[in-house]
Amino acid sequence: MTSERAAGGDPKRRLVKVTLDEGSIGRSSSDIEHERAVAIYDLIEDNSFAPAGHDGGPYALHLSITENRLVFDIRLGDGTPVMAHLLSLTPFRRIVKDYFLLCDSYYKAIRNATPNQIEAIDMGRRGLHNEGSELLRERLNEKIDVDFDTARRLFTLICVLYWKG
Repeated sequence: MTSERAAGGDPKRRLVKVTLDEGSIGRSSSDIEHERAVAIYDLIEDNSFAPAGHDGGPYALHLSITENRLVFDIRLGDGTPVMAHLLSLTPFRRIVKDYFLLCDSYYKAIRNATPNQIEAIDMGRRGLHNEGSELLRERLNEKIDVDFDTARRLFTLICVLYWKG
């Protein structure tokens, strides 16, 4: 999946293109596909992304999974390689699993639960999402500088890649 869009902000600290390795993505529900599309759209619209020690964006990011590692293949907007960063997925395993369980509960709840029940599940889901986003920022520290909102959208994409079919 690819999304490109002109965006404001500092062009040297921006993602202008995000792709996910189709071989890393399994079959997923329409709800998950929607989350992926929204995350990519929102990420391109508003982000802060800069590899440490590199000052020449804007950037294109290709995410994939290889041997239980998340691969950040970072290039300039014209395709010139900048760096590849591999990140172990092991520290994310529990958070992603719990997040998907809550997402599943949330999507079931919005079909037939009370507003209070939906809100309670959604609060838990957002809390786990925030926890995963903070973990991602911590794991990327001194390698790739991202703000919290960018980390949230990237965490959504990690979840999509992490859970195959």
